[in-house]
Amino acid sequence: MKTLLIFATTLLLGLHMAQAQTKEPMQTFDPHFAHTVYFWLKNPDNAAERAAFEASLRTFLERSAYAKTKFIGTPPQASREVVDGSFTYSLIVTFASAEDQQRYQDEVPHQKFVEEAAHLWEKVIVYDSTGI
Repeated sequence: MKTLLIFATTLLLGLHMAQAQTKEPMQTFDPHFAHTVYFWLKNPDNAAERAAFEASLRTFLERSAYAKTKFIGTPPQASREVVDGSFTYSLIVTFASAEDQQRYQDEVPHQKFVEEAAHLWEKVIVYDSTGI
């Protein structure tokens, strides 16, 4: 019985280690200040405009000195009535503080993104929140 217990424990530990090596490392979400943005593109079915928007957004996020956690998304197939899937893209960015979020608004990469991409969207809604 003792041998079986040691074998089972070793097997479970080995499986856990193998699984941990295949997963991407966990990204830490900074709860201090979250900036959530929803974009509705003027021509959401235009592949060239989507590609231009995505390229500009990715470049800006890579160059931002203040954005910590960065997530770009598109709406999933809505599974419930309460899910609003009317937007084209979502962006979730976190910051160490409200002051860093303001610096992000004023930094050159953000300003350049707005210059390059503003003509592509018809509507933008922003939700900012702080952790509790």
